[in-house]
Amino acid sequence: MWFIFAVLTAVLWGTAELFYKKGAQPQEKFSHLKICVCVGIVMGIHAVFTLLTQDINYNPINLIRYLPVSMLYIVSMAFSYFGMRFLEESISDPIENTSGAMCALLCVIFLKETLSLPAVIAVILMLIGVLGVGFLENRGDTVRKRILGKKMAIIAFCMPFVYAILDAVGTFADAFYLDDIKTTPLIGVTEETLEAVANTSYELTFALIALILFVFMKIKKVEFGSIPKQKDKFLAAIFETAGQFTYVYALSGNGAVAAPILSSGCIVALLLSRIFLKEKLTPMKYMFISIVILGVLMLAVVEGP
Repeated sequence: MWFIFAVLTAVLWGTAELFYKKGAQPQEKFSHLKICVCVGIVMGIHAVFTLLTQDINYNPINLIRYLPVSMLYIVSMAFSYFGMRFLEESISDPIENTSGAMCALLCVIFLKETLSLPAVIAVILMLIGVLGVGFLENRGDTVRKRILGKKMAIIAFCMPFVYAILDAVGTFADAFYLDDIKTTPLIGVTEETLEAVANTSYELTFALIALILFVFMKIKKVEFGSIPKQKDKFLAAIFETAGQFTYVYALSGNGAVAAPILSSGCIVALLLSRIFLKEKLTPMKYMFISIVILGVLMLAVVEGP
């Protein structure tokens, strides 16, 4: 069953990226904040469902204790949603998936861990691919520069990197919280409830941030719109949360095989974007994006759980 859940997770997260992109409209100034609100609502509902249906002995103080990790993830996603307003999903998603390589490098720098030769090759491949896409994006008078202006075009291209950095730091911090039941800052947890408590804390925090952002937009007199008008944003949130649910079961089997399957979500997103959003990159960009994805899959195979 774990294999089915791994494939399902990749499809769910890849589909979520499609709807994130559809919901991140360039002309809608606060679309990235509206996506955050939609995700927070869905995650809040899932957190309440978890508390009502699972006996995880949840202590509300864990909301505060897990806050640094939660905020790293939430802020990274907000930057990602902002970048989606202006970047093709075919570019942004593979770059965002380099967060795994960044996390591995953090482990090497701060935990004195070592990378195997295949892992080093994977990181180099990702670096080559990202630099190649960056060169093609920022040379000459590109279409994006003409539409957005040079400054905004550069800012938009930086957003996936900001996401990857913050997500990598969040994942690195997660190791401190989730690796050892004896040293975790979370209280009242067991080996069986540790991850559920952390995830519930994250989802409840996202729900609170969503409430704050909703009030902020009301103060700014920004019309949120009805649920039907925000259907793409809510669908993205539903697929994202469903992917989180299946992710846990995906890792219950052969993690070394599950990891590359999970990382293939970026391939799913690329294919869906090409089919449904009619995104079309130059052959050179596709070549460099393929190199990035190859590096992501390689790293998942050699460094996966």
